[in-house]
Amino acid sequence: MVAVPALGACAGPQSILDPAGPAACDAAGLWWGMFAVAVVVLLGVTATWIVGMGRRPPTLEDAREKRVVRRWIVLGGVLLPSSCIVVLLVFGIAAGRRMLPLPRAGEAPLRIDVTARQWRWEVRYGGGAALINELRLPAGRPVDVHVQSLDVIHSFWVPRLGGKIDAIPGRTNVVRLQADAAGEYRGQCAEFCGTRHALMVLRVTAMEAGEFAGWLEAASR
Repeated sequence: MVAVPALGACAGPQSILDPAGPAACDAAGLWWGMFAVAVVVLLGVTATWIVGMGRRPPTLEDAREKRVVRRWIVLGGVLLPSSCIVVLLVFGIAAGRRMLPLPRAGEAPLRIDVTARQWRWEVRYGGGAALINELRLPAGRPVDVHVQSLDVIHSFWVPRLGGKIDAIPGRTNVVRLQADAAGEYRGQCAEFCGTRHALMVLRVTAMEAGEFAGWLEAASR
């Protein structure tokens, strides 16, 4: 049992369970909550199955047995899944809102335009800087990534920084990311887009604010 977490890829450059930003933390927290509920439900169903296997077959003509059957249908078939869905929606919607490019007080998010095509990422900044298969962003500041595609449907995803967003031809979708600290991260196309889909990787570099400002100014000349 001790080896299970190590074998489960809980850490690494593309692990959602090793978050490095607020949006990714929300997604990881939601995942752990779902995992805990799933474990409880699995144990409960298993225990019920074991107990049921040891009981005599019910006689549905018995009024008491009918009440027991109805109780299990209501509790296990209606109330349990309904309550799980409601709780998931409450926490999931809240986590999803924090990934949206909603207005916020304080410093405005930086805008970065990302264009996907088979099989590369084209990254552009408002000042004229451009990169291929590399995304640079300032650490500690929210970034709104405007994603579009020039050919087929792709999906932009940096697992340790936030949720993924589809890149759809003729449409621009926006996802908000933030890196808590400077470092190297890895992005990946998360929608099968052709024979070289697995090689459509994005190198993501979070830089200290001053360093990023200097780089952006130099790259925009």
